[in-house]
Amino acid sequence: MRTRIKVCCIASPDEARLAIEAGADALGLVARMPSGPGSIADEKIAEVAAMVPPPVATFLLTSETNAEAIAAHIRTTNPSTVQVVSHIDPTESARLAEIEPHVRRVQVIHIEGPEALELMAAYSPHVHAFLLDSGRPNAAVAELGGTGRRHDWAVSARLVRASARPVFLAGGMSAANVGDAIRQVRPFGVDLCSGVRTNGRLDAAKLRAFVLAVERADAGLATT
Repeated sequence: MRTRIKVCCIASPDEARLAIEAGADALGLVARMPSGPGSIADEKIAEVAAMVPPPVATFLLTSETNAEAIAAHIRTTNPSTVQVVSHIDPTESARLAEIEPHVRRVQVIHIEGPEALELMAAYSPHVHAFLLDSGRPNAAVAELGGTGRRHDWAVSARLVRASARPVFLAGGMSAANVGDAIRQVRPFGVDLCSGVRTNGRLDAAKLRAFVLAVERADAGLATT
């Protein structure tokens, strides 16, 4: 199976076009966050989401934590997918599925300990996919993504095997290590921000190298 590529922290229509031309399957649009890079105004998110052609998906990364606020954020920005970056109450996840049934819902699981598996089980009935990341949602200043840190891929691999939903892998990836990540974890997709940027800007050469590394890893798995 081909590993999907999600390029996050898209800041403009030009960056969106660059990522799409390179082969991205999905674009991450980061709204206001308590910390981390890449956030843009809701108006810019809506502008980018409106110009992205199918089948490329647009992911709104929202830090809202209740269903009504997340739904309002979706209606303001009109993405195809919402990525909930906080560990919200599963009852809110269920409510969001009721009030926004036509928007794809992705729940982020921050890999901090063994409780990650329990979180996945609680959310699984209400979401379409998961994204494993390296944030620290309970830190004094919450980290909800964009850390550039790897987490334990052995834990991620166990979660992928246990999940009934597709799983994206994020956290500290680049062209240099994404092949190892794919071979170890076997995720549905990979997601990155800083690994394809130079001085904060999307770097076409790094992006091409990353896409090529993913393609090579997939080709290697296909022959084993």
